[in-house]
Amino acid sequence: MAGCEHLEAAAGRDPAPGSRTACQDCLALGRDEWAHLRLCTECGHVACCDSSPLRHATQHHRDTGHPVVRSFEPGETWAWCYVDERLG
Repeated sequence: MAGCEHLEAAAGRDPAPGSRTACQDCLALGRDEWAHLRLCTECGHVACCDSSPLRHATQHHRDTGHPVVRSFEPGETWAWCYVDERLG
């Protein structure tokens, strides 16, 4: 995380997830085709990853400017900063 202020700031955040098991945006569209889920560390929005057809986590970043997501998959603890393109 060294050298990325966004990852450092996000490290202490634990927002309540908007969903426990699904991409909120896919569900709103009546779809269920996601590969992996990501949690926005700013607001708790749960969205699908870039391996998913609709890439909602990246779209959420573009729409809101929220810089960091973390994996919302069991056993995974990494985070990604869209701004600095850094893994933490």
